[in-house]
Amino acid sequence: MRIEADLKLDFADVLFRPKRSTLKSRRDVHLTRTYHFKHSKKTYEGIPIMAANMDGVGTLEMAEALSEHSVFTCLVKSYKAADIAAYEGKIDARHMAISTGTHDRDFANIEEILTANPTFQTICIDVANGYSEHFGDFVARVRTRYPSHTIIAGNVVTADMTQELILRGADIVKVGIGPGSVCTTRLQTGVGYPQLSAIIECADAAHGLGAHIISDGGCTCPGDVAKAFGAGADFVMLGGMFAGHDQGGGTVKSSHVFDGRWDAGANAWSTTEKKTVEFYGMSSDTAMEKHFGEVAEYRSSEGRTVEVDYRGDVHATMKDILGGIRSTCTYVGAPTLKDLSKCTTFIRTARQYNDVFVNR
Repeated sequence: MRIEADLKLDFADVLFRPKRSTLKSRRDVHLTRTYHFKHSKKTYEGIPIMAANMDGVGTLEMAEALSEHSVFTCLVKSYKAADIAAYEGKIDARHMAISTGTHDRDFANIEEILTANPTFQTICIDVANGYSEHFGDFVARVRTRYPSHTIIAGNVVTADMTQELILRGADIVKVGIGPGSVCTTRLQTGVGYPQLSAIIECADAAHGLGAHIISDGGCTCPGDVAKAFGAGADFVMLGGMFAGHDQGGGTVKSSHVFDGRWDAGANAWSTTEKKTVEFYGMSSDTAMEKHFGEVAEYRSSEGRTVEVDYRGDVHATMKDILGGIRSTCTYVGAPTLKDLSKCTTFIRTARQYNDVFVNR
């Protein structure tokens, strides 16, 4: 047993230090990035935000909407070739990845989808624990089978495994264990790593090998997305921030909640209609029962099921996120998203914002 005593930080532990800027307006900030991937030799151009491959987020409908903003979507693992074929002509494969686990049946599903949809160029190999030999072997197997496809692999949180996955064939490593809003891995296992520090360390390791990383999890607001980019993330993946929208496909539930006001006309306490949508982690009881029919006896749930506010069309949320990042760039003098990490100085803080009127 050993203890690492050096400081590790999360998004809530820091703020950007503002700096003198020559930018006149947020509209002058350029958010598009161009990346050249190590193994696939493919080039990506777009705004490097990703919708997570979660139920209610990584849907074909979400991909269609987000591609209008040049934003990327990792589809849920449950999609089959026939599901994607039914959407032919509506989606832009340049801004999408098919997702897979590491079983033999998952490999067969990859082959079926890519045979039927040859325009797909990105494969997301996604497991909760990217530290197993089996996972590395599967990444290498997919790389051998698809040498010119861009491969995303994860999740890990340390430099050594970031490098290992890149050397096994990953172009982009997904970083994050436990920071997600509906993830309970840290409670169930005691395993995890503060997300900001994980980004900094894994980005340094990946960039040294000419590869890239995704910050996956922990963002609760546009400022957190900006912090992830400032820390060195090439892409930022969002789950909870994209949950509850029309494009997620969940059932909208309506209820009436007491709002504390007396309606004299009706001679009764008034209520307000509240609309919500179910959202859950992909290692939750809900997800495992939906996709596998049960929670296997050898494992426990590592995700929670919650009701999130119904948020309507995702385009409004997307504009809010992009507007926040542009504003960050103007505060620190970064004319482009590429420049943001170069212009970033983080200061440690004990308080993020004044919340005196929050939830009143």
